[in-house]
Amino acid sequence: MRRLFPVTPVTPVTPVTDQTVGPGSDGTDREWSLAELAAAYAYPERDGRPGAWLRANMVSTLDGAAQHDGRSQPISSAADMRVFGTLRALADVVVAGAETVRQEGYRPARSRAEFAELRRAAGQSPAPAIAVVSASLELDFSLPLFTSPLVPTLILTGAAAAPDRIAAAEKAGARVVIAGDGVGVDPARAVDALVALGHTRLLTEGGPRLLGQFVTAGVLDELCLTVSPMLTAGDAQRIAGGPSVEVPRRFALASLLEEEGFLFTRYRRD
Repeated sequence: MRRLFPVTPVTPVTPVTDQTVGPGSDGTDREWSLAELAAAYAYPERDGRPGAWLRANMVSTLDGAAQHDGRSQPISSAADMRVFGTLRALADVVVAGAETVRQEGYRPARSRAEFAELRRAAGQSPAPAIAVVSASLELDFSLPLFTSPLVPTLILTGAAAAPDRIAAAEKAGARVVIAGDGVGVDPARAVDALVALGHTRLLTEGGPRLLGQFVTAGVLDELCLTVSPMLTAGDAQRIAGGPSVEVPRRFALASLLEEEGFLFTRYRRD
């Protein structure tokens, strides 16, 4: 990460390594350390107020594609993955839709030494939990995401989920959380359910259908969007899908970073 363009007041970045933040005094660009990125992307202070802060992290090409051949990796970059890892390291829980978990080959979040002290100081577990949103629970419970996570994987589902699938999930070690009255998950109830478990720093990585549900429900607080300097054409999904909102919701640009043509934007609820 080589340049920071602050467009509104942003929490100051305090260097905790010997690397320099942003443009140096001689006008040259300097690499940002992971600690400096963590400070720049820190969750807002809640000042004792209850509730969660839900941020999304997505990537999109210049022509609006959120994926290429069904995956986000082809439109990403090394810098994008550094931001991706930093946002995960700051979160209590990472929320993802079942289809995204399948397509992207989700594995358990890992503990990273660079963020260990930061997480300890915040009272967090060594790694964030992964929360999979699934109505059917048609998931492969033999995968490491369920068999060997540092923190038990959560599955958010509806009250009408098949009992045998719930039993299979729990047998594999997952914790099933009911967050809807029917077969699906209610986005606002999902947020409330995670807060009830002590998770207030929430991060969703989509996919587009899940992000669209959070947007429609009005529970998204922040969007971290990487704009990839690529064009793909085709009919790939946008970053958010599903029914449109009645009135477009405005978000305010909080910060903008750039590296090699990739723009790392951060928007907050206006």
